[in-house]
Amino acid sequence: MGKKYTDSAKLIDSQKQYDPEEAIALVKQTAKAKFDETIEISLRMGVDPRHADQQIRGTVVLPHGTGKKLTVLVFAKGPKADEAQAAGADFVGAEDMVAKIQGGWFGFDVCVATPDMMGVVGRLGRVLGPKGLMPNPKTGTVTMDLAKAINDIKAGKVEYRVDKTAIIHCPLGKASFSPEALNENLRTLMDAIIKAKPATAKGTYIRSAVISSTMGPGIKLNALKF
Repeated sequence: MGKKYTDSAKLIDSQKQYDPEEAIALVKQTAKAKFDETIEISLRMGVDPRHADQQIRGTVVLPHGTGKKLTVLVFAKGPKADEAQAAGADFVGAEDMVAKIQGGWFGFDVCVATPDMMGVVGRLGRVLGPKGLMPNPKTGTVTMDLAKAINDIKAGKVEYRVDKTAIIHCPLGKASFSPEALNENLRTLMDAIIKAKPATAKGTYIRSAVISSTMGPGIKLNALKF
């Protein structure tokens, strides 16, 4: 462990579960890297992701964004392509973009498509899927309302999804954010995840929660406070 990490770890009681406000103050204090670190939360969920009826997945627009500027690619044609351009999409195209991606280009963070373009986009399943870039109706990235989709993404929409080990990882913002902004982002995300609780989930829904900066130690959160 580096000296900065070791010094930060001394500020944290590893046995304590901190209230959200206290944890956010600590995580800002322990973010000592020379760059603006991302603040993330990791949640261990009380579900069995092997069962389709216990999946947790959705999106939420964080009120203060993530602090990261996202590049958006839109697959659309005709008037919908014009709508995407007007809404601020960074790249808009159809078959030309498919060929570009097949050639190894990945200069975008999020991919959006109109439903009629999914037959074209489907050819990229093997390359976009593993990278988590495939448009999906469940996350609002397959839609006819391109303006809303693009605006939400640019405003700070994040996806939360339980992985095969029953963990959800999600960004909350940057270390440079105010404590109030981070706390509001945290509350908004947690409200969405709690509302997404599967009807078949039994026992404790959120088993543990840890907040950390990119290079800093984990800080346990009191999940009962949500």
